[in-house]
Amino acid sequence: MSILFYGRPDFVGKAPGPMTVSSCQAYVKRTSKHKRSIPPDLSFENVVQNKAMPPCSRQDFMEYLVYVSHDAENLQFWLWYEDYSRRFFAAPKSEQALSPPWYKAEVPRPHSNDSNQTGATIVERGNPVSTGGAMVSELRFVHIDRPGSPNLSHHDTRSLASTTSTTLYHADSVEDADTQMGLKCNSSTSQPFRSEMNRVISHYLHPGSSRELNLSSRDRAAVLHALEHTTHPSALTLVRDMVEASLRGQSHPNFIRWAICNGNKPRVLFVRNSGIAHIVAALILGLLLILSHASRWWRFFVFPLFFVGFDIGVAAYKGLCVIIHTSHRRALRPWEQFSEDVSLTSFDSGPEEEANLSTDDMFSMVSRSRNGVSLDTFGTSNSYSHELWVEKYRQKHLFRKIFTKSIWVQEQAVRLLQDKIVKQSHAWALIISVLLTALVVALPQANVI
Repeated sequence: MSILFYGRPDFVGKAPGPMTVSSCQAYVKRTSKHKRSIPPDLSFENVVQNKAMPPCSRQDFMEYLVYVSHDAENLQFWLWYEDYSRRFFAAPKSEQALSPPWYKAEVPRPHSNDSNQTGATIVERGNPVSTGGAMVSELRFVHIDRPGSPNLSHHDTRSLASTTSTTLYHADSVEDADTQMGLKCNSSTSQPFRSEMNRVISHYLHPGSSRELNLSSRDRAAVLHALEHTTHPSALTLVRDMVEASLRGQSHPNFIRWAICNGNKPRVLFVRNSGIAHIVAALILGLLLILSHASRWWRFFVFPLFFVGFDIGVAAYKGLCVIIHTSHRRALRPWEQFSEDVSLTSFDSGPEEEANLSTDDMFSMVSRSRNGVSLDTFGTSNSYSHELWVEKYRQKHLFRKIFTKSIWVQEQAVRLLQDKIVKQSHAWALIISVLLTALVVALPQANVI
């Protein structure tokens, strides 16, 4: 009976206000609840390391964070940090010695009425870990919060190799970078990666920056104070831990829940309403047959209407269109429908009409990488209101939004989950339809019309 009760990952809402240790700890606790609904092939590690195929690739994850959940800066910062840690510990020991680990941050309380402020932040030395081939002491941030606020445990997962090909950006000068940040940093040019670190501060940590992370004023001050003295990755451990907890416990489950859907919102609503229409038609037909002089055996004709209605209705409730699922395809997302690089006219053609390089392959390799969503560490804000597809999609006719072109679902794990949901809808539709049909047939004849 497990097929009857399978569900997508539950939607995890964002905690109000800035990210705090307590809110991220809640995300960590909820992560374990999604293990049964998210297969290993779609794990957080596989997605961010780009081991999953579309629609669950790293690029798909970034598109979801930009266009749907609007917090792509978390993934952009996390990918940079993992790559930065690997590069920092691969640098010569003489350079690493210029940026010692950060052990304690004593930060004066900022002048703010932020209700989500936490207490002072310190760093304790933990067990030695291997990073970049060198044995270093594991650093663990410990927050002294308000009473009752739990601490964020340090994740066992360390740096992921080759998660992103971050380009090293440098400001015109270290002084210029400090001026842009409004910080009084002791930005020694002898410290490794100082220019890059200053650029990260100006993009992610400084208030009002283009990709400002949603941090409390106290946590922001603690991290900025640490970065004034060192470029060691330990100075950013606090931010990394909170960002990773948010990605693992909130963004990733919501992304998998969204990626399982094979229809866009207009199509899902259309299919759901079609299911309701079939159910209403079955009820009206059954009522007319009960009131008429017709034989009760004619009432069995309500069964196919009930079955079709509940079948497509249950699947649509979980974001699936049964019709396009028969070919394991999915509707194009709004931002995917207006590509200038690839012609999408043959998306619905059969495999016998496709060339050696199919349109689906071309779409995956070319169009998807040029739709304006970037994995680059540095750049403008993640706003997309200026992109051309926004206005084009708004002007698109509702009929064309419902029956838009589709593309093959490449990730096998997603296809298996979709198969399970569709089989679930078949099972529930059969059970409910049999019960309702038996009830309609069993009702006495009214002989009114």
